[in-house]
Amino acid sequence: MVVFPNAKINIGLNVVSKRPDGYHNLETIFYPVSLRDALEMVESDKTKLTTSGIEIDGPTDKNLVLKAYYLLQPQFNLPPVHFHLHKVIPFGAGLGGGSADAAFALKMLNDYFELKLSDIQLQWFASQIGADCPFFIRNKPVFATGIGNEFHEIELDLSEYHIVILKPPFSVGTAEAYQNVTPRKPKFNLPEITRTAICDWKYLVVNNFEDSVIPKYPQIGSLIQLLYDSGASFASMSGSGSAVYGIFRNSPVIGPDKIPSGIFIYR
Repeated sequence: MVVFPNAKINIGLNVVSKRPDGYHNLETIFYPVSLRDALEMVESDKTKLTTSGIEIDGPTDKNLVLKAYYLLQPQFNLPPVHFHLHKVIPFGAGLGGGSADAAFALKMLNDYFELKLSDIQLQWFASQIGADCPFFIRNKPVFATGIGNEFHEIELDLSEYHIVILKPPFSVGTAEAYQNVTPRKPKFNLPEITRTAICDWKYLVVNNFEDSVIPKYPQIGSLIQLLYDSGASFASMSGSGSAVYGIFRNSPVIGPDKIPSGIFIYR
């Protein structure tokens, strides 16, 4: 069985306040995009994960795909399986690739072994893996609050636009990004973007992490500017970085001479 876990972008990211448990309350819009990994599963004599594509940081036995399997295995007495993950979504990019892989693994196990778990139940299992992991169970645009794990439906359709993603040859650690961010009350109510022209988003929609991340990694700011210079209606960093994206009304033309070496590009 083969599935194709997709990435997401954050449209706006407000770090609203620090919580007593040490986490932060957030407001953001998760929007699924068509940049995809490929995940295959077959029954086997031993549970394992092999990989290809982008080299994955960290030990394979700690991968979130296997974590998803081991969440379900004892409750449903699942047989051993062999996963193969072909990695296309860059990690450490703010695109949710690892969470998507885990969520799609849960859905694949549910379908293949006919476990009959509902979306609500799958979201509960996904929440044991990561705050944004449950988003990929339903995989539709949502306004997310809490620590990014409370979802509210939002009618947002960018299918007539072109989304370009650029990632520099470095990552930004989530903990590092949070160290220097200053929580503050947002000036703009993010769900209002559904009634706001995309060309006006750049005056209203912010990612609070940009204020602390870009001074340390100025290339991120340069890539956002490159997207605007190339005609993007809106451009921003996704999550805590390091990937940035641009939303274009027309098919974007970004000459190869304008893209620095080592940049991952998806369009």
